[in-house]
Amino acid sequence: MNRGSGAKKCQTEKRTAANGFYPTSMIPKENPFYLDLPFDDLNDPSGYRQRGKTIPWANDPGYAGKAQDPNFSLMKNRWVQLTRAGSTCYGQIQDAGPADEESGGRYDDAAYVFGANDFRPLNKEFGGAGMDVSPALTGCLNLRDLDGISPGDLSWRFVEAANVPAGPWTKIVTTSQVDGAASSAEYKATIVPPSARGGRS
Repeated sequence: MNRGSGAKKCQTEKRTAANGFYPTSMIPKENPFYLDLPFDDLNDPSGYRQRGKTIPWANDPGYAGKAQDPNFSLMKNRWVQLTRAGSTCYGQIQDAGPADEESGGRYDDAAYVFGANDFRPLNKEFGGAGMDVSPALTGCLNLRDLDGISPGDLSWRFVEAANVPAGPWTKIVTTSQVDGAASSAEYKATIVPPSARGGRS
């Protein structure tokens, strides 16, 4: 809220390579390289029902037996490789998005998120966006709009933690589950890239 001419305006800070795309006035407690995909495996009834069969890693170590656990997300913290105009960056899934249910967003878009045939997102809001990305990823990918809709010239895919190279995205790796719940060592082993092991996570 603006309380007069001397008040600071609340806005998203542009991130640059000078400091690894991190914020300049604070040290994040979780990975600032994060994104949202339109598949909510906890809060969307359809996404929850199908997650054990639809999510490719549902039966892998660290996830096996968790498909019926309403306090464990199979999506949160998974790694995604994003490429745009010759830049490749990596981020962790934090939440479901873009948009919200009130604005017509879809959170059970399995064909787009997991399909192999280059399906387009079911979401028609926000220019038909298929994901939201954090300010760190916006800067890393040199996207035009920090708080808007950027052109759809972005490609992405899931990657295993073992294939995530060292970079600013591995300085802080988020391993906590929903509501900040602690994670098992087996789960952490699937999330933390080799280059980040022994460091802060």
